[in-house]
Amino acid sequence: MESVLIIDDEADIRDILSYNLKKEGFTVTTASNGKDGIEIARSTLPDIIILDVMMPEMDGIEVCDVLRNDPETKHIRICFLTARSEDYSQIAGLDAGADDYVAKPIKPRVLISRLKALLRRNANLDEEKSVTEEGSLHIDREKYLVVNNGETVHLPRKEFELLALLASKPEKVFDRDYILKTVWGEGVVVGDRTIDVHVRKLRGKIGDDYIKTVKGVGYKFSYGK
Repeated sequence: MESVLIIDDEADIRDILSYNLKKEGFTVTTASNGKDGIEIARSTLPDIIILDVMMPEMDGIEVCDVLRNDPETKHIRICFLTARSEDYSQIAGLDAGADDYVAKPIKPRVLISRLKALLRRNANLDEEKSVTEEGSLHIDREKYLVVNNGETVHLPRKEFELLALLASKPEKVFDRDYILKTVWGEGVVVGDRTIDVHVRKLRGKIGDDYIKTVKGVGYKFSYGK
């Protein structure tokens, strides 16, 4: 049974989401503020966290940053709840590290659909081999660790997931639509150049040898070819 932690300062939202999630078979815990949410996340390690962006004292972006920098919680899927007028690409630009978002007012069916999609992404990723060794590059998916030429390379979550996806099947060409759906999720609105920007950043950190552009299609992972 999948577990969900809801972190939101509005009791009405916590109650309605808890009710609908429990009906769908989820185990649900809640927190009314960011600090309590972090402690509960560390003690219960839920499968998914639903995290309100706009909260007093400690907002959702700060909470997300703390969770992403904790080895025990950095792998937990996070779905933002946001009432902001900005689109997700602007929120993502803050390097918050969330996996998806749902805008308020919340439609429970839409939220549950998105959560199930995140869980499917987790299952698909778990099927891939956890460690890739290619040339001087070491990628450990379970530890969220990248080592190149003996030095640890620190990557934001989306850059890591993009690299891990490409490296999971060397020489396989991943088209742009598949990359967007797998790394950013279905229904998430990001700019047309999002993948290209992330690839450029990755090449700047691990070198130009590993990620090859296949014009008109997408990208593949290879070395010295």
